[in-house]
Amino acid sequence: MSEPRRLLIVEDDVRFAATLRRSFERRGYEVWVAGSVEELDERLEEARPQYAVVDLKLAAASGLTCIPRLHEYDPDMRIVVLTGFASIATAVEAIKLGAGHYLAKPSNTDEIEAAFHRSEGDVNTRLSVRPTSLKTLEWERINETLAETNFNISETARRLGMHRRTLARKLAKRPVT
Repeated sequence: MSEPRRLLIVEDDVRFAATLRRSFERRGYEVWVAGSVEELDERLEEARPQYAVVDLKLAAASGLTCIPRLHEYDPDMRIVVLTGFASIATAVEAIKLGAGHYLAKPSNTDEIEAAFHRSEGDVNTRLSVRPTSLKTLEWERINETLAETNFNISETARRLGMHRRTLARKLAKRPVT
C-alpha cells in the first residue's frame, strides 16, 4: 500500500480552510491546518506533509515567510501560494522563495491539485489582451518596494519618492499582501 498524501494548509480564514480541508480529504489526502505563521512549526512536526497550500496574507503577516520554513523542513515539498491580492511582485517573490505555483483566489481543488503535479512552465499560457492599468502597476511597484525594504513603511516611502502618510493612506485602502 502506498504512503498517504499529507497536506498542510496555512490559512487564517477558518471557513475557507475547512472547505479546502474537506475537499482534499475527499480526494484521499490527510490534511492539517495551521491558522498562523506561529502554528506552522507545530503542525509540521505532527503532519510531516509532502504538500502545502499557503495563503499569501495571514492576518498581519505575510505567507511568504512560510515558504523558506517549509522548504527547510522538506526541500522536495510541493508548495502552492493562494491569494486574493495577486500581484506580479508577490508572484515573483513566491516563486523565488520556492513555491511551485501561485494561484489567485478563487481557485478550486482541481486547480490546486494540478499545480502540485506541474513542475514545468506552460508555453501555451494565454497572454492578457488588456494592458495593465496604472493603478495595478503602482500597486505592484509598492509591493515590490515593500518586499525589498522588509516591509519598512518609511524606507519604502523614501524609495518611492512619496510622503509616508500618502503611502500609509494607499496601504489603508488596499492592504499589503
